[in-house]
Amino acid sequence: MKIQIITVGKLKEKYLVQGIAEYVKRLGPYANISMVEVPDEKAPEVLSDAEMIQVKEKEGTRILAKISDDTYVFALAILGQQKSSEDFAAHMQDLMVYGKSKIAFVIGGSLGLSKQVLKRADEKISFGKMTLPHQLMRLVLVEQIYRAFRIMRGEPYHK
Repeated sequence: MKIQIITVGKLKEKYLVQGIAEYVKRLGPYANISMVEVPDEKAPEVLSDAEMIQVKEKEGTRILAKISDDTYVFALAILGQQKSSEDFAAHMQDLMVYGKSKIAFVIGGSLGLSKQVLKRADEKISFGKMTLPHQLMRLVLVEQIYRAFRIMRGEPYHK
């Protein structure tokens, strides 16, 4: 299975880079994981609604350019469906059983995802109603993917 984690912006925090690298290494026996960063759109601190949409659209175009037509896409969105780790693992397993060998998870920038990216997504998922920094979300996501593979294989993992 090939899994892409597509994100907006460059990850600079060393502790996050190290944590993500550890989980990507642990995922090696289960899947081919690639981290794809697209540049964030430079914008002033205060934006009008129209400017926010424009920033998300530019970032969205960059994201969509990284997704092939045969990829199953999960968009991380606060209004997406919430799943337990066990349900997430079962869903990932179902995707693999039904021939989905390419999966992408998309994490937007600080303003979220464009309508075009949300429309392209096969599914919108949420890790809760709380807002998490998009940089931290990378670590949370890769840990949950690792947890899902451990659950699928019946291997021990802390609860």
